Amino acid sequence: MTVPKQYRCVVCKRTFSYDSVIFSCPKCGGSLDIEYDYKVVKKKIIKSNFVHEPVNHWKYWMFYPTEDLSNIVSFKEGGTPLIDSVKTKGYMFKHEGISLSGAFKDRGTTIEISKARELGVKDVACATTGNMGGSVSAYCARAGINAHIFIPKFAPANKLAQIRAHGAKVKVINGTYEDAVTKTLEMREKYGCYLSGDYPHRGEGEKSVGFEIVDQLNWMLPDYIVTPVGNATLFSGVYKSLEELKKVGLIKKLPRLVAVQGKGCSPLVTAFDNHSEIKEVKKPKTVASAICCGRPVDGEKALKALRNTKGFAVSVTDKEIVGARKLLASEGIFAEPSGAVSYAGALKLGLKGEVVCVLTGHGLKDPVL
Repeated sequence: MTVPKQYRCVVCKRTFSYDSVIFSCPKCGGSLDIEYDYKVVKKKIIKSNFVHEPVNHWKYWMFYPTEDLSNIVSFKEGGTPLIDSVKTKGYMFKHEGISLSGAFKDRGTTIEISKARELGVKDVACATTGNMGGSVSAYCARAGINAHIFIPKFAPANKLAQIRAHGAKVKVINGTYEDAVTKTLEMREKYGCYLSGDYPHRGEGEKSVGFEIVDQLNWMLPDYIVTPVGNATLFSGVYKSLEELKKVGLIKKLPRLVAVQGKGCSPLVTAFDNHSEIKEVKKPKTVASAICCGRPVDGEKALKALRNTKGFAVSVTDKEIVGARKLLASEGIFAEPSGAVSYAGALKLGLKGEVVCVLTGHGLKDPVL
């Protein structure tokens, strides 16, 4: 496998050895990126064969930090369809709702839990608004690892039921997503458990959304890739995947990236518009509960991605989200509100050309509106 070189803090730029697992910068608490030797990665890609292999998450193994294939915990992730819109010219939908857990989270979870198994981990703690918990609980069940899930009470009942079905130990928090994160950090401090969430290994797995979009377009680029943003891990992961494809010579430029948030929880959009630092939204509220994260873990990475791709950041109202969801349903695609956010944002901006909207979760995850 491809062994990463090091961690690098996005905020203070310090580097740390990859020999031990860390979840945030030990010096400033900033989010971490995992760096590779791309000369080594490039040698692992035999271009004539690689580009023609079927699309699936583990096709891109050379871009992941998993060091031992025998420890992989997988449900055959990825390979989700890229569906042409029949109502909006040039638009395509990357439909992550058909994943095992019903959301894109499985891509990050397979990397995180494979790493946990590699390390001999027995207990995993995870904060979630619902989708991540459903994914982590499923993969932990398969790996024989105890999952401890902390979830705010605003999460949809369907998602809570899914988590419990896999045998996870659930703690419902009377507060925000950030309050749930605090509980996981306390558990790690007390018991030394492994953290699952929007940390470096998850971001590495979620890169495969970007890999697959380009692959499914026969290694051509769309004009825009539009993504819902909560903690911004998926958004920054898509950006990193494109940067990596460029570094190894599979593409020559980048598409413009578009970040979309619910109006009642849009700290990234505010920071981008104001050319300022990201400030936490203390009382976030949006019908798109899966992205109701008042303090984006990977916000700094996302701002960098927006600047480097000359992208856009936009917030959408609950009414616009519901409207986009209905339009998708009229095409035969049922997405949860948080998944429909990308389409709502693209329509609001009036994007033209080839536009890929990532629909992050299935409608049955949060069906009541």
